[in-house]
Amino acid sequence: MTVARESSAARGDNARDPTVEDWRQQVIAMIPALRAFAWSLSHNGSDADDLVQDTLIKAWTNRDKFEPGTNLRAWLFTILRNTYYTAVVRRRREVQDEDGKHAATLSAAPTQDWSIAVRALQSALQRLPTDHREALILVGAAGLTYEEAAEICGCALGTIKSRVNRARARLLRIMDAEEVLETFASDGPIAEIGLE
Repeated sequence: MTVARESSAARGDNARDPTVEDWRQQVIAMIPALRAFAWSLSHNGSDADDLVQDTLIKAWTNRDKFEPGTNLRAWLFTILRNTYYTAVVRRRREVQDEDGKHAATLSAAPTQDWSIAVRALQSALQRLPTDHREALILVGAAGLTYEEAAEICGCALGTIKSRVNRARARLLRIMDAEEVLETFASDGPIAEIGLE
């Protein structure tokens, strides 16, 4: 038995190493949260999947750089966030359907009320400043603590709390304003006159 362990260690086979297996299981448990954060950044399922895959490859390749006892979740989210922003910088030189006209022709009208609400929320989130949106998604949607979000964003704890608070307040104002406009457009004098 000892000979088998030594030979697998000599080959570099970490599949049976309990610490590597524990680390692997912890990373696997983070995949849904990573995917949700990736989707919030990219707004595209396949791009989010690619981003998560790139993150997992980088994490696995650099697992020896992870310091045991530190926050694995924050480490993975930081890798994902940095990977996303690196890709954004690269894509700035590309021009692909900037105004979304082509994409709008490919989309189908929502068939359920909840998908309308989700689209309204997505639209409202897009109107938030990037720093505020990112902080709100990390704390509100991904369920990270303020401390973890601050570590991922590379800023002070108070800054994250402020960004989340301002993002929530602004999101409420945006969502309330859209509801009022929809109410007036469907029930108000504009609808009666037929100016819609």
